[in-house]
Amino acid sequence: MGANKEIVRRLVDGVWADRNPAIIDELVAEDYVGHDPTQPGPIEGRDGFRQFIATYQSAFEDATITIDDLIAEGDNVVTRWTGRGTQSGELMGIAPTGKEATVSGITISRLANGKIAEEWLLFDALGMLIQLGAVPQPATA
Repeated sequence: MGANKEIVRRLVDGVWADRNPAIIDELVAEDYVGHDPTQPGPIEGRDGFRQFIATYQSAFEDATITIDDLIAEGDNVVTRWTGRGTQSGELMGIAPTGKEATVSGITISRLANGKIAEEWLLFDALGMLIQLGAVPQPATA
């Protein structure tokens, strides 16, 4: 279980802190499948994973992901994380706002043969859109 946690940690640090896309080939399975409700369909393969990451890195050039918790059970690793960044590029049709956003999220990664094979991602997309000014702040009761 410790090895699986290390693989997930290396991927997060390599992609977000080090901006090293080559690590994807080392740690992500060729037939990777990602599930994110903000996407129109599954994220498929290493190229799909690269494109997904590039979307957020081009929208938030200073984006960072901090791992808050890593929990492993069998072939699964659960990562509770916090993402931060300033929107400097277009995101989902939203022009750059120059506003900062901080979001919390959870990713469940299933590993097979020492690589990340499948993931399920949930994050506070609505909170991010509110912080960027793309969606109005809900009225308080």
